[in-house]
Amino acid sequence: MIEAAEALGKKVNVSAACRVLGVPRSTLYRARQPRTAPAPRPTSSRAMSQDEKAGVRAKLNSERFCDCAPREVYGTLLDEGVYHCHWRTMYRILEEHDEVRERRDQCRRPAAPKPALEATGPNQLWSWDITQLKGPNGVQYYLYVIIDVFSRYVVGWMIARQESAELAEKLISETCAKQGIGPEQLTLHADRGSTMRSKTVAQLLIDLGVAKSHSRPYTPTDNAYSEAQFKTLKYRPDYPEEFKEGINQGRNWARAFFGWYNQEHRHTGLGLMTPETVHYGRVESVRRKRQEVLDAAYAAHPERFVGGRPTPPQLPKEVWINQPAKGHDEVSHSVGSANSAIESGTQAEVSNPTLASSDESKCRARVKRVRKGIDKSRILHSKSQPELSQSC
Repeated sequence: MIEAAEALGKKVNVSAACRVLGVPRSTLYRARQPRTAPAPRPTSSRAMSQDEKAGVRAKLNSERFCDCAPREVYGTLLDEGVYHCHWRTMYRILEEHDEVRERRDQCRRPAAPKPALEATGPNQLWSWDITQLKGPNGVQYYLYVIIDVFSRYVVGWMIARQESAELAEKLISETCAKQGIGPEQLTLHADRGSTMRSKTVAQLLIDLGVAKSHSRPYTPTDNAYSEAQFKTLKYRPDYPEEFKEGINQGRNWARAFFGWYNQEHRHTGLGLMTPETVHYGRVESVRRKRQEVLDAAYAAHPERFVGGRPTPPQLPKEVWINQPAKGHDEVSHSVGSANSAIESGTQAEVSNPTLASSDESKCRARVKRVRKGIDKSRILHSKSQPELSQSC
């Protein structure tokens, strides 16, 4: 707009040009002036010298005062008849060296590694979590859910009156047996809850030959599939704010919901297939039937299909938890191997890293498509199915 005002100002006066274009004249005049770097701030004659500052810093970081706040050091030295500078100046000296923080020794753990997990088929990568359901009179029930990341199929669930590692162990072991999970086949991903990290569950996974993976602390997006599934469940139109009739009401409602979720709900991220269709390998037969319907429609009215012969939506060939960015020196590990974010219960070997393409534009487009596929995982209503549920 400044350039337009300048150009128009050559034909009419500047005031009229600015008024027509809605540009303040002061902004135009300021843009005409060249920007100069600000003059350096002069050093006061009263300022401490660099040697004096170094002496104060050495005193503050000495073995005697390294655990003390500058105010405390200031008061202690005053009582001993020593004055270097005011305690505010002590803070400024520490700030110059990025030392204004908790001065006591504390345990500082390194940043947790980002889990990067890939699934190219069912029963390679599961995600599980626990959420609370409201019961009567303030009672809380606990819903345990295990979901297959590739197919979005809920392979096991349970509602209990308490959250415990023993119940989680029972659910995981029965679900693995039901799905026929073999050693070194599966990775089980979860957040860092006490139940998920318990020794009971860890020992079970070692016995089953299942690798385990955990989210980073305070990072719910690392367990996005379970979190999205819980949101879908609790945003159902018939989801009750409170299961007033007790735990059996909750189990009956969950049985109907998971039956619908697995057998009837069509995910956009699955090429509009149901989780059951993908999980049990019926994708090709469904795609063939869909293609026949589209071919018939195309033969009847080819003029309506300006893009040519239509095809049904494709099922993604791979699904990721935190797909590594392409073009960067990041390691991608296949599921069933152990990386820095996976604690393997067996002697699984680390798969070799695959260097990604350096084309940044393709990288960004692919990451955007993956995120879009995850975000489109949303749900609507219910039917019954036998569940893996224990009475508690």
